[in-house]
Amino acid sequence: MSAYTLLVGDADEPATVSVHSTADDAWRALDREVRRRCGMRPRPRRRTDADATTRLANAWRAGDPDTRYWNVTVHRLPIPLPVIAREAVVSGR
Repeated sequence: MSAYTLLVGDADEPATVSVHSTADDAWRALDREVRRRCGMRPRPRRRTDADATTRLANAWRAGDPDTRYWNVTVHRLPIPLPVIAREAVVSGR
């Protein structure tokens, strides 16, 4: 199982940290956050393109590269699986 952490921050506002269950959700959240910080209109509801979002976030960061930052990180989470089958036990009759 994977989880995606989004971190966006600058010197003017507190950092935003969020955790998402899919990469699409994380990229969509980054797009929303950068647009909010820039005073832009929200993107129409459709599938978010990671490359376009990266370009937007990098352009926002380029405005003040010493204080602005963003990061999307994937985390692999171990999931314990229950025992679904056991060896047959032969009883001694």
